[in-house]
Amino acid sequence: MTLALVLGALVAVAAVVLVARPFLRDPDPEADLLDEPGPLARRRLELAEERDRALAALKELEFDHRTGKVTDDDYRAQVGPLRRRAAAALRAVDPRAEARHERIPSGR
Repeated sequence: MTLALVLGALVAVAAVVLVARPFLRDPDPEADLLDEPGPLARRRLELAEERDRALAALKELEFDHRTGKVTDDDYRAQVGPLRRRAAAALRAVDPRAEARHERIPSGR
């Protein structure tokens, strides 16, 4: 029984050392550089950031309206442009989504 425990402990230590070894050594300087995103990737990132900003602004407006910080009239005046901005950002991020939506037959 004691031999089995010692053998099990040795196998466990060997497994931990084997798994941790890549994380403990210094990386190769040439392989440690991040590639600069290309123009397409940069544009995709800008569109995703615009989508996130638009959705966050809409969420904040709805929260402020629910908590009473924004009146009904102000909410109605602001929600339309924010929704259009969010919809435009979502369409810009994934233009194929609109085409998929048009192909789906509605049940009406």
